[in-house]
Amino acid sequence: MELEKNLLSGIGQLLLDMKESVSVAESVTSGFLQFSFSQMPDASKFYKGGITAYTLEEKVKFLKVNKDEAESCDCVSGHIAEVMALHIAESFSTDWGIAVTGYATPVEESDNKIFAYFSFSYKNAVIFTKKLDLHPRTQAENAQIYYSEFILGCFRTHLEQHQSDSI
Repeated sequence: MELEKNLLSGIGQLLLDMKESVSVAESVTSGFLQFSFSQMPDASKFYKGGITAYTLEEKVKFLKVNKDEAESCDCVSGHIAEVMALHIAESFSTDWGIAVTGYATPVEESDNKIFAYFSFSYKNAVIFTKKLDLHPRTQAENAQIYYSEFILGCFRTHLEQHQSDSI
């Protein structure tokens, strides 16, 4: 599936105009958000990098997720996404942090549902967290792409709102 070029260039231009930076922590999207940022024109001027932490151990080690909390929810909750967003921005010294965690296939731990939580942080504060639910028969690859494109669309909206608030 081809990425929406206008969405990507729009995000990049907004970050360039605001002279702000972003980093990404992802799990369920398994690098697709990082790939998307790398495809934006002049990405190296605003995209600092990211991490794909797929397991509980890596989320605890690299993103400072609380192990007990993570074990209680299989690393999938709004709060886990918030912690990931805050710590990726801190680790990469960026203005914005984006994080996502969830399920791309129905499993027992998800009550056989497909959903993800994502969160945005801005200057050391969580500013947005949302849960996305998908039909349980959604193919895993389609779920990952849908999550990524939805998150990028929401991020663009938040950048536009932030830019208009600063004027």
